[in-house]
Amino acid sequence: MTIEKIRDVEFGKELPAFEPDTSLETVRTFAKLVGWGGPRFEDHEAAKKEGLPGALVPGILSQGYLVAMIHHWAPDAEIRQIDTVFRAPVVADQAHTITGVVTDIDEDNSVVEIDLTVSNEKGETRVFGTASVGLPQ
Repeated sequence: MTIEKIRDVEFGKELPAFEPDTSLETVRTFAKLVGWGGPRFEDHEAAKKEGLPGALVPGILSQGYLVAMIHHWAPDAEIRQIDTVFRAPVVADQAHTITGVVTDIDEDNSVVEIDLTVSNEKGETRVFGTASVGLPQ
């Protein structure tokens, strides 16, 4: 269900799950575009030589995917704040799922709070956070 107005939001309702493109090709392209090119974002074996589990998805790309998930749910949403904790690496070429749940609704100010989680294919939490989202009346 697409959300258009704050009155459409239900407390405790889960947002539709979102599966971001964490392919190495996408990660490599993104990293180069933002000036973060380097082995940890471009090559699994080179990243492993740095002590990492594989090529990483940059944190700002993970945050971008969180925002994309919210906009899939509510296209007219205004992301007022997003706070994230990077608990473990998000590794490129691994399947990840982003989930969210509405944890607060402030109808007077037309703002909802959403708890967000990025999990890998094993169900392990990699990133979690909270978004404060403005919606039309």
